[in-house]
Amino acid sequence: MAAFRRWKEQRLARADESRKGSVDEAIAGLVQLLNGQERFCTTSSCAGRLLLAQAPAPGFSGYEVQKKNCSWLMVTHQICAKEDVMTALQKATGDTVFKFEPFILHVQCQELQDAQLLHSVAIDSGFRNSGITVGRRGKIMMAVRSTHCLEVPLSHMGKLMVTEEYVDFLVQIANRKMEENMKRIDRFYNCLQLALKTELSMSNSPHEMIQKTHSVYTHRRKRKPDKEPGMCTSSDNKEESETEDDPETN
Repeated sequence: MAAFRRWKEQRLARADESRKGSVDEAIAGLVQLLNGQERFCTTSSCAGRLLLAQAPAPGFSGYEVQKKNCSWLMVTHQICAKEDVMTALQKATGDTVFKFEPFILHVQCQELQDAQLLHSVAIDSGFRNSGITVGRRGKIMMAVRSTHCLEVPLSHMGKLMVTEEYVDFLVQIANRKMEENMKRIDRFYNCLQLALKTELSMSNSPHEMIQKTHSVYTHRRKRKPDKEPGMCTSSDNKEESETEDDPETN
């Protein structure tokens, strides 16, 4: 515990190395809530974004625009307008891709049961692609992720390959995804608060707490989905995968 506490203090004291250089406003409260708990430490996060990315040079297909090799002609963590995308496309000289990337959060956890608690909250909140990894040295990482992404090539060698009407269509779809993304973030925050309060109130009944945690993993299929934005359930299809060892940043 002492070792984790020291590591956490050092980690949180480091400068933010993301492109933006700070936590996104939409998830600042969530990050603060997690880091306020001794057993959790956030290592990277993004509230979700709409962006127009351009490959670095000829030879990179629009389908292969990678984060570390591209430039961003436009990026926003809110909904956008067709005009925003069209204006950014005027600066394109290579292959561009319009993307919606949903909320992602990586948290290092002190114990496995701490990661399991977060995983349960994430699944209940609609982040069905969330997962836990345990490194060779015992490093426990929990990633909160979902699958409602969008990635569409728009131009090749600076030439727009679709109509303006189609760009408008894509922007509408991306904006709906962003709105749903924000609802899931709110749901995750509310569910996490509830889970922490419930755990605290059950701290004097460890057996009951163990039974509750176990039931989340063995009886998940029996849940009845609830589409209410503030509720801790989701109607998304069940889909889980392991997290990356090197989490991405803003």
